[in-house]
Amino acid sequence: MTHDPSGTLLTEPTRAVPIDHFSAVHLAAATARTLARRCGLPGAMPDRAAVVASELASNIAKHASGGSLYFQPLTAGEGIEILAADRGPGMGELERCLVDGYTTTNSLGAGLGAVSRIATSFTIRTRQHHGTLVGARLLSDPTGGAADRPVGSLRLPAEGEEHCGDASAIARSDHGLTAFAVDGLGHGAQAQEAAQLALRCFHRTPDAELPALLGATNRALRHSRGAAVGVLRLHDGDVLYCGVGNVRAVLLSADEVGSQLTGQPGVVGWNMPTPQVRRLAVPPGTTAVLHTDGVDARWTRAPDPFLLRLPPPLLATALVHGHRRSRDDATVLVARQPLQRPR
Repeated sequence: MTHDPSGTLLTEPTRAVPIDHFSAVHLAAATARTLARRCGLPGAMPDRAAVVASELASNIAKHASGGSLYFQPLTAGEGIEILAADRGPGMGELERCLVDGYTTTNSLGAGLGAVSRIATSFTIRTRQHHGTLVGARLLSDPTGGAADRPVGSLRLPAEGEEHCGDASAIARSDHGLTAFAVDGLGHGAQAQEAAQLALRCFHRTPDAELPALLGATNRALRHSRGAAVGVLRLHDGDVLYCGVGNVRAVLLSADEVGSQLTGQPGVVGWNMPTPQVRRLAVPPGTTAVLHTDGVDARWTRAPDPFLLRLPPPLLATALVHGHRRSRDDATVLVARQPLQRPR
């Protein structure tokens, strides 16, 4: 984890650990412990993070197929997030699975009950014959508000790459919730440099008007490789979107995919056109998804209602796990508007 000179926390990419053999359980536990220590979680919390990862990975190894765990720091150094996804068969008796002592494999049965106790926040969704998604956040300060924040994001480098040329961020202000996603051109260190320059620019003035924000990012990237950038703002029943390049915005309800917005042709930092803003009225409870082209856009074609109704962290996980193009950097950022607007 690194800090830029302005004090903004720049988190490392999401780490994915495929659970394709029982030996991966030990790697998952070690990954969680190392990340928790690097994030400064105090006392026994790194060991507790290892227990959470071990139990989630063990469940996949014993009961499921096509599963992975995803590990990442939460923004601003609040703690870590551990996410799990598999491709089935799902859990038929979820409530019983969450009770300590319940087991179908003659094991101790501590599993999900232990995870739900240890984690600061714990979310699970399952569907028989499809799969299970789990999210666990461990926070140094449980009262800080990050436990139940209705946002989710994952950021993975292309297969075989150490650096990730994608980045994303969310900021809240009186202007609403602003989501920002950037895809540095190509792969590797130079793409990552462009993405981080864009991210620093966003954090300086996240509440600026969207064309001004794109203009500032364009100036900041003039001596870089350049990037595609999308910025979306949710505020009081309205969505504003402004983008250049291949970052896609998708608006969802609990029942269907709504508007899909793409950026104007061009490259931020090189040949950016005059930014144009699209404004759409949306009902309360709308979910906004921003993603780079490392996620196959075909996920929007008749998606299952189970997917559309997932909480933001699990929706981001499902999109990466099920629709990622492994040869490209991939970022998904999900934010949900409250069902009731503030008075």
